[in-house]
Amino acid sequence: MRGAEFEVFFARHRGELDRLARRLAEDGAADDLTGDTVLAAWRQWDRIRSLDHPLAYVRRIMRNLAATRVRRRVRERRSLEVLGAAAAGAPGPDPVALVAVRAALAGLPARRRACVLLRFGYDLPERDVAALLGIGVGTVKSQTSRGLVQLAAALGPGTAPEDSPTGRTAA
Repeated sequence: MRGAEFEVFFARHRGELDRLARRLAEDGAADDLTGDTVLAAWRQWDRIRSLDHPLAYVRRIMRNLAATRVRRRVRERRSLEVLGAAAAGAPGPDPVALVAVRAALAGLPARRRACVLLRFGYDLPERDVAALLGIGVGTVKSQTSRGLVQLAAALGPGTAPEDSPTGRTAA
């Protein structure tokens, strides 16, 4: 019974899940993201099937898996950059500045912090941030803007977005 019910659910919603995976995944990894989501949903199916909106829960699983993939890729990329800089004898990041930025980010409300980090820390387009967080693009824009203003105030002079050559802060 459990397997048949899950197969019906998946067959009914596969197209939508595939489309969401293509919007969230990088480098053609949409099939992997869909597969990982289906596996995670299967493992939790006894609980998911009793929910009022099981598809919404499965979408959230997919968004969380996509966010985890992005974080993992960014960590790997940063590790390689640090190793490359160390091998070249270049100085590493300023630890005092890193602590200040982390403290300022921690002071932001959760959604605002997520918008700022995904936009500037992970360099994701607004539409991808919106899809990942399950909010509108306008909300991403307003939360990011407010977050940057709040960060600039917390970090002091010379940190406002217009002070950087690219229009972006160090966040």
